[in-house]
Amino acid sequence: MKLMEPTMELDREIQDFRREFLKAESSMDGCGPLRHYEKTADWLAELEVCKSPKTVPADRVPAVQYVYLRESDKRVVGMIQLRYCLNDYVSKYAGHIGYSVRPSERGKGYATQMLRDVLPLCPALGLYRVLICCKVENTASRKVILKNGGIYDSTVTEPRRGVRLERYWISL
Repeated sequence: MKLMEPTMELDREIQDFRREFLKAESSMDGCGPLRHYEKTADWLAELEVCKSPKTVPADRVPAVQYVYLRESDKRVVGMIQLRYCLNDYVSKYAGHIGYSVRPSERGKGYATQMLRDVLPLCPALGLYRVLICCKVENTASRKVILKNGGIYDSTVTEPRRGVRLERYWISL
């Protein structure tokens, strides 16, 4: 398995990943705005803008996007986003890290390992304690967070959609 920033070389895999989520009507947490981009090049351009505090749109926070690539068949099995600055909304309802595993690859331990692989990258961005949130009913994500050292903080209700979220902190 390889954690890497997405590139156009993965165009077909990224779009296949996107289509699988759309077909399953599954949320694409930690994928940035991929849901809205039919062209990988446009999504990559958006990710580049969002990497820097100087260029990120006012309603977004700076973030680095990664894909989790199974090297044996070059399949993107997951995506994870590392947000290294937080605004008021993200600090309450999203956290520093968001992730998703494609529906056909769930239950294989990829999310646990993907999160484990991204945590060592956090100190280079000045993060020594990270916040991760998951929906109350998302037992699988809760287990991933706990297996990576997550400590429960609180449960909050996101006001726009009324979603109940559990907040966890991981110290690095």
